[in-house]
Amino acid sequence: MTSRIGRRGALAGMSAALAAPAIARADGFPSNRVTLVVPFPPGASTDVTMRVMADKLTQMWGQTVLVDNKGGGNGIIAAEAVKNAKPDGYTLLATSSMTHAGNPVLYDKLSYDPINDFEPVTRMSLVPMCVLVTKKLGIKTLAELTARLQAEPGKHNYGAGAISARVAGELYKMLAKVDAVYVGYKNNQLAAPDLNNGIISFMVCDVGSAKMILNSGWADALAVTQAEPYPQMPGVPSAVQAGMPDLIFTTWSAFYAPKGTPRDTVLKLNKDIIAAGSAPEIAAKLDSMAGGPSFTTPEGLMAFTKSEIEAWRKVVKAANIKIE
Repeated sequence: MTSRIGRRGALAGMSAALAAPAIARADGFPSNRVTLVVPFPPGASTDVTMRVMADKLTQMWGQTVLVDNKGGGNGIIAAEAVKNAKPDGYTLLATSSMTHAGNPVLYDKLSYDPINDFEPVTRMSLVPMCVLVTKKLGIKTLAELTARLQAEPGKHNYGAGAISARVAGELYKMLAKVDAVYVGYKNNQLAAPDLNNGIISFMVCDVGSAKMILNSGWADALAVTQAEPYPQMPGVPSAVQAGMPDLIFTTWSAFYAPKGTPRDTVLKLNKDIIAAGSAPEIAAKLDSMAGGPSFTTPEGLMAFTKSEIEAWRKVVKAANIKIE
């Protein structure tokens, strides 16, 4: 942070003749189509969110903002594409925690470096997980679930429909000092019937999926994995309120540009993306998707990314989680 401020201060001291071209480039951006590379197929939560943003940015800029879905490989294909794109701000990675926190820990060798191959632009959303328990157990609090699992080690299964959800589930097991058998699913919708039938005693999932499962009447919500209550899950305790203050694990979305993208362009992107996402009608849409805006500076996103990699590393290594 200090070095960046120092460089900016030095630039401010240069002659106007040298500074003017950089300002002009920023003011004129974008003058052509901008592509948001999304590492998930159409219809995925990150894709839907980014399409909302793309429409608003198209309106703001008067230039087409295209969503390019490059699914597969846990986001590696999309990350590689942006890593190798021209660093001019016209190609951005519109991604989730999978590419920039999960993959660096889950893979022994990765074809991109989440820190050194990208310029962070801004985080966009920050969403906790939710712990759900089958109604068949008659459990109403996280403390009750922990007591049951401690009393019956190895006799209960838990489900997760995504790697991030499994990591959150393993974090709960570590903190609660309980033994529960992991059952993996391709998605949360496939896990829900087993929760209803009591085949799995509890599951961890994103709050969007949790809301749909709760509407079915099959489960009760015990906690969201953040320190404060989550507005989109009224009445559900936070981790602190549930008596497990270290049960903090979030999923998130963010924008990254290729390494070497000019600083003024990164700042312009940061400013405009925040303005687009903060527009009342867009903020309301994002909020309804259980992923309200949570923006940062580029430096803030860099620090956050590093901290998230370490958060994932702690659990993945302890639980010996492998890519399946």
